[in-house]
Amino acid sequence: MKVMNLKHIKIAVFIIPILLFLAACSPEKSIKTINAKKTPQVTGVEVIRPVSDQPDYVLDLPGELQPFEQVDLFPKVKGFVKEILVDRGSRVKKGQLLVLLEAPEVSQKYFSEKSAENKYYEDYLYSRQSYERFKKAASKSGSVAEIELDKARSKFKSDSAAYASAKANTGISAQNQQYLRITAPFDGVVVDRNVSNGALVGENAQMPLITMVQTKHLRLTVAIPEKHSQSLSNSAKVSFTVSNLPGKVFESKLSRKSDFVKQASRAINAEFDVPNTENELSGGDYARVKLTLRRPYQSLWLPIGSIIRSQSGIFVNKVNNGKIERIEVKTGNQKGDLQEVFGALGAEDQIVKVGSEELTEGSNVSIKK
Repeated sequence: MKVMNLKHIKIAVFIIPILLFLAACSPEKSIKTINAKKTPQVTGVEVIRPVSDQPDYVLDLPGELQPFEQVDLFPKVKGFVKEILVDRGSRVKKGQLLVLLEAPEVSQKYFSEKSAENKYYEDYLYSRQSYERFKKAASKSGSVAEIELDKARSKFKSDSAAYASAKANTGISAQNQQYLRITAPFDGVVVDRNVSNGALVGENAQMPLITMVQTKHLRLTVAIPEKHSQSLSNSAKVSFTVSNLPGKVFESKLSRKSDFVKQASRAINAEFDVPNTENELSGGDYARVKLTLRRPYQSLWLPIGSIIRSQSGIFVNKVNNGKIERIEVKTGNQKGDLQEVFGALGAEDQIVKVGSEELTEGSNVSIKK
């Protein structure tokens, strides 16, 4: 009997684990396991809505102070420099004589043209008087032949045209004489003098006699990057500093802009007029500019933490019918903890507050209250 009991025990030890394994693999438990695997995992997330705003923002850019007017003065006619009445640094008034040239042939030509004008004028007077006499005599029938009247009329018109031509030539010579006097086109300062007395100058000179600029008003020129060009309003204000006057802040407002993006710089040029009656500023200085801009329309803003930046791009997670939808966006300006975004977003969209790459496209989520 003992032998039989021991044998039964050995069989039981072998069979019981097999029965337990079969029970574990029963159809009911297998179905439950499959259903558990099929049940999607739901993640709870906090959501926010984009903020629609149109704030001012400040852009820090380099600028250049340029003279309001600048001109290189070249000689119009060929001649010798008789006298230079100014030098580098001279402050001059509009119309002031700067350089006096001499060219005897120009004066002689004027006198020649003037003499020719006087001759043609006398011929013109005589022809006019003759024509008027013939015309008066022709009023009586048979006194003057019609052909004689036509000849007098033709001579009068011919001499009249010759006098007008001579008068025009005299005017040209007179104007050439005026070109021997080079005057200041505006109030300003001489910055360059490139010739001396006695130098021969001509019509095709490569170097100007004098360069002068106007400094009582300056132009602050700023290149506005393309992506900010639409934010530059006609009432935009600017403040700037220059290195040679540390601590001094100057202000101005927009005077003009090009409204055309230059291909080389991908920017538009904006100009701000700067009064400089005390000559504090020098034309040609570089300036550090702070420009106040504002977009012409409202844009959407999100917390920086909700924006995901990865190698595949910049995007946010939008909750749409309980699933994650990745929206690619472009970023603009930053204001505190908020980032301006552009993309297929609306002010009513629900955006995951804390962006995470673990939330993939199509992930099931529930919104935390």
